[in-house]
Amino acid sequence: MFSVTVRDHIMIAHSFSGEVFGPAQRLHGATFVVDATFRRPELDDDNIVVDIGRASEQLHTICSTLSYRNLDDDPEFSGVNTSTEFLAKVIADRLAVRIQAGELGPGATGLTGLTVTLHESHIAWASYERDL
Repeated sequence: MFSVTVRDHIMIAHSFSGEVFGPAQRLHGATFVVDATFRRPELDDDNIVVDIGRASEQLHTICSTLSYRNLDDDPEFSGVNTSTEFLAKVIADRLAVRIQAGELGPGATGLTGLTVTLHESHIAWASYERDL
């Protein structure tokens, strides 16, 4: 299996509901390094997994829609704990829609998998992996 990873980041504010979250129940900020890893069993006709430039652009566009916002104020996330794991899935699903729409180029039709990892720090991160 071949893979290519591109990276961006998001800076958000949010709060959580539930005792398990302790002080994070209060409004707080978070900065995540976001990695998107694209997979396929065989390289395309150009011997690449995906156009890195297009993959980077699409990841950046998605990250821009989340960055510098209080997610508690977004109706899409109303009543939802926007955990690291949850946000990894949101970004992966949004990337999958763009891949299916052809926004990563015709070579991306051969992609079979995608993993998005959000790094909270150098010692903690969470990922969501999905088929394409």
